[in-house]
Amino acid sequence: MSDHLSDIQTLRDNARQHLELGPLTGYTADRERVLAVLNEALATELVCVLRYKRHFYTAEGINSASVAAEFLQHATEEQGHADLIAARIVQLQGEPDFNPATLVERSHAEYIPGTDLIDMIKEDLVAERIAIASYVEIARWLGDTDITTRRLMEQILAVEEEHADDLLTFLKQFGVDL
Repeated sequence: MSDHLSDIQTLRDNARQHLELGPLTGYTADRERVLAVLNEALATELVCVLRYKRHFYTAEGINSASVAAEFLQHATEEQGHADLIAARIVQLQGEPDFNPATLVERSHAEYIPGTDLIDMIKEDLVAERIAIASYVEIARWLGDTDITTRRLMEQILAVEEEHADDLLTFLKQFGVDL
């Protein structure tokens, strides 16, 4: 058995201390900073939901049906990410910030409606690339100080990468020079 593992009695004794912290046993991250970062990620996801929903409803043109369906799927998945992040904020004894008045300023991604189908796809791809870069930084920053939040961000990151790949595929199919 490894020397770094606690004995059973120590685990039991430690678990009885600070019950008010709930799941935050041995939590070493700066909780207030993690909550602030998670609320930025929440805002990013919510702004993406709204942009994708707008794109779903306003997509026009001969190729719009398949792209609009993808926009709707992405909106649904982004909403799922927002729900997961909000739940983690609450688990960390924080409050998820859904204030619509400050969503865009807290979001890493911008809300740019796009002028046509190609422009919409490009703006969504830019937003996905922003989310990817942000979530990579967050996961690295968290490291081993908050493994659960890091894994959540990595899980969301994988889906954001799929979204970016989907959008890039559409642009290539439409012969768009990048």
